[in-house]
Amino acid sequence: MKKVVILLSVILMCCSLPSFATVILVYHHVSDKTPKSTSITPQQFEKHLQYLQQNDYKVVALNEVVERIKNNQPLTDKTVVITFDDGYSDILENGHPLLKRYGYPYTMFINPGTVPKKAGMYLTWPQIKAMSDDGVLIGNHGYLHDSLVKVPKGVGENTWLDNKLAELVKSEKVIEQHTGQSWRYFALPYGEYTPQAQQKLEKLGFVVFTQQSGAVGASTDLTAVPRFPASMPYDKLTALKDKLNALAFDLTTSSQRAETIVPYAAQPDTLVTLNSTDFYQNMLACFIAGKGKAQIQWQDKKSFTMVFDSNFNPGRNRANCTAPSISKPGRFYWYSRAWFVPKKDGSWYNN
Repeated sequence: MKKVVILLSVILMCCSLPSFATVILVYHHVSDKTPKSTSITPQQFEKHLQYLQQNDYKVVALNEVVERIKNNQPLTDKTVVITFDDGYSDILENGHPLLKRYGYPYTMFINPGTVPKKAGMYLTWPQIKAMSDDGVLIGNHGYLHDSLVKVPKGVGENTWLDNKLAELVKSEKVIEQHTGQSWRYFALPYGEYTPQAQQKLEKLGFVVFTQQSGAVGASTDLTAVPRFPASMPYDKLTALKDKLNALAFDLTTSSQRAETIVPYAAQPDTLVTLNSTDFYQNMLACFIAGKGKAQIQWQDKKSFTMVFDSNFNPGRNRANCTAPSISKPGRFYWYSRAWFVPKKDGSWYNN
């Protein structure tokens, strides 16, 4: 069986940023009647909020964290941001009252092009406006929840991407028209993106949020801000505790803008550059769902390879890498990298 080898060169510099981290959680539905893969029950959601309160975590608004990174201000430890994607009505029905009770701010990313005129699965504009007036930060999830990766055959990539980003700007204007808010915070539909999209989004002034796991630190690239999924099957308190204890690897910008599209049966070569040496090198571990733990082969003090037993499957592939901290016993650095692989015929997988 063909081996997939992912080359990661790790340049370790003498100076490191403080290993404090903020954790951003992402939810979708707050309901026991919706698809489990994107849901957390109201009862379990309250357990999350109780845990945050009882363990002295500070839940802050998303813009506070973004501004600290922009202004090179240190992030405080035990800080959490709560976000929701898609604008489902059960967020208002079940999630909002709980968050108000605990006094926790949160952000909701919506798709303006799919907001209905009548109440149903999705929130209406009057409902969204009422939430906005009640302090909810409203972000952009794309006009129609379209991927930024799946370029149709026969269409120029740059032209197609420019059109999608024009839709995104339109989406931002619609949000501002209905709510008075325009943060230019964009949660990637399906978590899919390319370095080309990152560059264009940066020029447009957007802060971009992924669906990749990991903590947020001072060196986090604002075109690829990680968020931990907190819905099923990752909704247990044990899983939440691990995420809340995560530290952010101190990555350079180039490491956070590597190529994400991998042709079918091709081997992705990925360069990762780190500024921090505060982890046990021999305990670094990387996993990909469906393939298990990678074999880590250190080439020298600055590079290692992850080796899997087969090529990536068509679809979304994510490697989660963790390593225990030296200075903070019991805590782990956590980093996730995504690759998007088309089918053998070059067409794209279904979402």
